[in-house]
Amino acid sequence: MLSEIRPKIVSIIHSDAEVSLRLQQICDLLQESVPYYDWVGFYFKNGNKEELKLGPYAGAHTEHTIIPFGKGICGQVALSNENFVVPDVKAQDNYIACSIHVKAEIVVPLFVNGENIGQIDIDSNTPDPFTREDEEFLEFVNKEIAKIL
Repeated sequence: MLSEIRPKIVSIIHSDAEVSLRLQQICDLLQESVPYYDWVGFYFKNGNKEELKLGPYAGAHTEHTIIPFGKGICGQVALSNENFVVPDVKAQDNYIACSIHVKAEIVVPLFVNGENIGQIDIDSNTPDPFTREDEEFLEFVNKEIAKIL
């Protein structure tokens, strides 16, 4: 299933649409195409501040538009520069709850010229759905996005 989405991602990346629209289209595509991707969004470093700012997303509204570095899963990835897969959000002490329905989360950093400038964040209402294939797929998505940032 994820391999079938790759050409669609590449097609969106190479379109002539504004970057923010392309990012929104990617969020929409992932949320609609992968049954256990219930919320898909991008967070980007907010200028020179030690915080992340919410970018395009698909899924339920979130109040978490600004996340300090180190706070929650996204904030931890901003510091660690590494993927973070959370099979059970209830088992995480430093988790920011977005919805009572969220059971798992995956966050993959987005690098441009070796610098962590943001991340893709996916929440799932399905317990422990993410595999190594999801990580590799999201790394691919971020490498494609990096080409237009």
